[in-house]
Amino acid sequence: MSRKIHIVCVSGTREKLQMAAMIASVAAASGDEVSVFFSMNAMQYFVTGSSAEPPAEGEFGTLLQGKGVPPFRQLFGMAAELGDATLLPCSMALDLLKITKDDLDPAFGPPTGLTRFLSDADGAQLLTF
Repeated sequence: MSRKIHIVCVSGTREKLQMAAMIASVAAASGDEVSVFFSMNAMQYFVTGSSAEPPAEGEFGTLLQGKGVPPFRQLFGMAAELGDATLLPCSMALDLLKITKDDLDPAFGPPTGLTRFLSDADGAQLLTF
């Protein structure tokens, strides 16, 4: 039986983005319905051409870098490509950053408001990173 998992990514730290990506990719590959809403400090890492890397919160974040762990961007992409996860940019964040969907990774779906995302998440498991 598949579950509905909705993930909110607002943090710009390596550990939180990595954990959200791991959950999204494993759940999507397992057949769960996954939707990920990106906003605030998480958005900057998904702008096409950006080489920005999120800061580590602690020692574990430093260990993640260069140890053969698939990076969060790759995991989110795999979740969308292989597991049909939906990656949704926050419409307010796009407005504030003065970017459009065309400026984002092609795996991203349409800009979505928080009200719509939460309405769609009704009755689902909701995780926040």
